[in-house]
Amino acid sequence: MRKPLILLAFSLIAAQPVLASDNTKAAVGSGLGGVLGNVIGQQVGGSTGAAVGAGLGGAAGGAISAKNGNKTEAALGGGLGAAGGSVIGGKLGGSTGSAIGAGLGGAAGGALGNEVADDNEGHHYGYGKKHKKHKHD
Repeated sequence: MRKPLILLAFSLIAAQPVLASDNTKAAVGSGLGGVLGNVIGQQVGGSTGAAVGAGLGGAAGGAISAKNGNKTEAALGGGLGAAGGSVIGGKLGGSTGSAIGAGLGGAAGGALGNEVADDNEGHHYGYGKKHKKHKHD
């Protein structure tokens, strides 16, 4: 039980550069979900289970923690980032590297997905914010 807590704490500390933006909630949710899913997946199904668990956990964490309107993008980013980080980390550092990679990848992916959703807000097919007319003197 001590190992997952250490991995979780390390992932939070290592993810601090990502957390400096206004996408903090999506990054933390995706990172924590990725780590927890990775650890549980490792116990159930080895390295494949770790990657699947990280992806599902990262997606769930991103969807839960992002604001309305950004949930889909944060879930996709968090899930893909956590799964990819789990696989790459596993190749570099075994099960510990896999969990750390899932946390970092999930945090980065969740924040990126949330940011992309913010950038696209109001720019869909001309709908959304209306522009003010300029008055000429």
